[in-house]
Amino acid sequence: MTDKEIESEINAKGLNAPRITPDRIEEVISSEQYHIFDGTTFTACLLTLINGYTVIGESACASSENFDADLGRKIARKNAVNKIWALEGYLLRQRLADL
Repeated sequence: MTDKEIESEINAKGLNAPRITPDRIEEVISSEQYHIFDGTTFTACLLTLINGYTVIGESACASSENFDADLGRKIARKNAVNKIWALEGYLLRQRLADL
């Protein structure tokens, strides 16, 4: 399931307690940069968040014949975004604990 599909199911079930949404994750990203290391299939995605913090995601192919730069960027970005979910989840839980 994609994040949007999961979000749709959450909404359909009426689960509306404080939580992180896919839209929130995208809102905290202020910029993104990509780098493919010369002679490799290794792609890095650096996401800069609105507070200046950076998160990196990566991807690589075992077989260079399968390398596709666009797909590598998508996978690297998804891996970086997954790290933001954890950070935002911690931040929300801390805010709820402070109430």
